[in-house]
Amino acid sequence: MSRRGPVSAAAAVTLLVAAVAAVTFGGPGVVSGVALAAGDAPEPAAGVVGAVVPAPTSAPPVTTIPETTAQPTPTPTATPSPAAPKPPAAQSPGTVRLAKGGTATLVRRDLGPDASLPIPDGVREATWWGAALDAGKGATVLAGHVNWKGQTGPFSELWESRKGDITSIVDPAGRMWRFRVERIETVAKHDLPARAEEFFGQTGAHRLVLVTCGGRWVGGSSGYESNRVVIAVPA
Repeated sequence: MSRRGPVSAAAAVTLLVAAVAAVTFGGPGVVSGVALAAGDAPEPAAGVVGAVVPAPTSAPPVTTIPETTAQPTPTPTATPSPAAPKPPAAQSPGTVRLAKGGTATLVRRDLGPDASLPIPDGVREATWWGAALDAGKGATVLAGHVNWKGQTGPFSELWESRKGDITSIVDPAGRMWRFRVERIETVAKHDLPARAEEFFGQTGAHRLVLVTCGGRWVGGSSGYESNRVVIAVPA
């Protein structure tokens, strides 16, 4: 809402996008993902075969049928089982958890007096605007910092997102909502307003829209040159 009177849905979306395009969700730097390689499985130890005991040499030299020295059957060496993965920690109410485990506290806020999107107070928060989690249509928009004051935020994960990733949200009442990533877009900030309704509109199928900044640092009022927009649908 504007202090000058109600803001239409279309106007609110346009103003919202202008605000997102101008917001710097972090400080200087470029976010890059680091791939974690899986460890090699340990090789099992070799089994030990029993030695052959020679026949005594003190026996008289007579013709005998040679005895066969029995060999013990080696005991198979067990291959160690890989450690079971630890279950994820329980997710607290009022939080969003991204696919790689980054978690932020949800801060539900309306648009500011000038219909601008309120930005988080720190890297561990995500502002929530738009549709409710159980809405039948429209965008539920969560915005977070990529980094801030020397700290990397959980929303930096958006630069490593892949289709099929799962984002979970636990609302303040403790109910869990799961969304599956369907689209990933990197949009120059000056191009974002033209795609306002597409990303942030309150019509169309219900979707979760995660937004952060990144790319090349250009400074000034823009900060980073791009926005990362990740769109997920109910899973």
